[in-house]
Amino acid sequence: MTGGTLYICATPIGNLQDISARVLDTLREADLIAAEDTRHSLGLLTHYDIRRPMISYHEHNKYERAQEIVGRLLAGENVALITDAGTPVISDPGEVLVKAAREAGIPVTSLPGPCALITALTLSGLPARRFVFEGFLPMDKKERRQVLEDLTHQRRTMILYEAPHRLRRTLEELSEALGRDRKICLCRELTKIHEEAPLMTLDEAAALYKETEPRGEYVLVLEGRSEEAVEAERSALWESRTPAEHLEDFMAQGLTKKEAMKAMALRFGISKSEIYSLINKQAIDK
Repeated sequence: MTGGTLYICATPIGNLQDISARVLDTLREADLIAAEDTRHSLGLLTHYDIRRPMISYHEHNKYERAQEIVGRLLAGENVALITDAGTPVISDPGEVLVKAAREAGIPVTSLPGPCALITALTLSGLPARRFVFEGFLPMDKKERRQVLEDLTHQRRTMILYEAPHRLRRTLEELSEALGRDRKICLCRELTKIHEEAPLMTLDEAAALYKETEPRGEYVLVLEGRSEEAVEAERSALWESRTPAEHLEDFMAQGLTKKEAMKAMALRFGISKSEIYSLINKQAIDK
């Protein structure tokens, strides 16, 4: 295949020594480096004595600049994509460029390295087998409420990004939505000298930042909903209606009786045979 290759290059999130040898080699050999902020990235490149042509690629020019970069890739240039810190594409305009490159049949390869959300998760002490990354909460009020509502049902560990000037509001909203006793690890200055990752409840976090001015970008790692809470809600919902009434509710959604009983079994954690027996017993008792 003719043409160049797009290299997704992870760069340090704080400590400059965290960059990989492979990324350094790629940056030194690239025909072009696409950087979120060329002035910011110049510090990293200067530190490692890398002198290659750069082009800005950020949230406000991502569509038109993506087409320009794709054109250069098709012409045979190799392009390295970097963000201000961490892995491009994650909560980053790089996803637009990667999509455009793949649609144009351009080879894309990712060079792994630092990623703030993974670093924070491993520091938190919260369950890491299953987790969900939400990124920044939406600014639109309606969409934000919907996301917070979705998070209230989440059993996996949750990871969010937040800016310092919005942290207090976000902690208050999370506390209201998830409960004041829910655990949160507030990670900041990751990989730097003053790295912090305190683990506390949302209530304690909200109180702390009423007295302390938030500084730096934050990664919030939140405890998922406990199995005990899920089971208690499931039991309360099951007991709120008779088995036959639950069956009617599911069938009202357009399900057959067989499909409704299967859905009930999944929703309430009860076997289909037990549901069948309960419904028949209720009918006999009548």
